Amino acid sequence: MSEQEKQPDPKSSDGDYAWDDSRTGKTVGSWSFDDERHWSRLRKGKNKEAIDYYRKRSQAPGVAEGGGIRSSYCLECEGVIPLEYDQRTEADLNTGQVCPHCGAVVDPRVRRMFNWVEIDQPPASDLGYYLPFLVVGALLMTATLYYFWS
Repeated sequence: MSEQEKQPDPKSSDGDYAWDDSRTGKTVGSWSFDDERHWSRLRKGKNKEAIDYYRKRSQAPGVAEGGGIRSSYCLECEGVIPLEYDQRTEADLNTGQVCPHCGAVVDPRVRRMFNWVEIDQPPASDLGYYLPFLVVGALLMTATLYYFWS
């Protein structure tokens, strides 16, 4: 079998993969910039909602100026907030920090990063609120059962 017969046909690339054409040194198929099957041309016009969302987000206050090494984003206006914290210690809830752009109160336990949200400590439990109702309900249930069974 000759060397030319061993070479696969460049037009029949395997799915999204392309192979290096050793005869010309060019990449062919979906990775070739010269081919209409390049991944950027195949995806053109897709994910419009995501692209529009990130374009809108790039207009948020403070984004054009950039940020620090790590920046968080306001949950209200999506503006850049300087991020200074030590995750090894419990968050100080009385910082009084507000967003420099919209004035919204910043919860030090919750940080919105670029594409995720970090929550260090969960909010306080609602058990303290519901406990009196549970105790009264249990006492009423006990009194009712005692009354009917005696």
